[in-house]
Amino acid sequence: MLIKRLSLVGLAFVTFVALMPPAAADRPGFVFPDICCYYNGDVVRTVVPPAAFPNEGRDNFYVVSGQTIFGVVGVAPGAPGYHGGHWKFHLVTWNVDAYSLTSEAAILTAAATGDVTITRNAANDFLCPIQF
Repeated sequence: MLIKRLSLVGLAFVTFVALMPPAAADRPGFVFPDICCYYNGDVVRTVVPPAAFPNEGRDNFYVVSGQTIFGVVGVAPGAPGYHGGHWKFHLVTWNVDAYSLTSEAAILTAAATGDVTITRNAANDFLCPIQF
């Protein structure tokens, strides 16, 4: 009888766990539009909603203030060093009148000439795979 009761308790527990909703990952404090970002002048989009992964970024992601498509990624699927969308968050702010920046190289050039300031914010790192 005790074994039967333990079996029923075990079954109830397994059923309860199976019916629980999955834990949702926290979303970062920003939301992407339909189109995510630029990679070397091309537009890429997200595969799933972003999930916050503070201090875990591996690939550069730049949020450029004042752009309609505000994100620029340093790598994309198929490029050497793409880590599946583990993004290191960088905020790009303007020191001059804004112009279009659609690649990491353009952002780094703008920073080297003093047109923009790049600020690393590891607390905003996130996970979000992308595709062309």
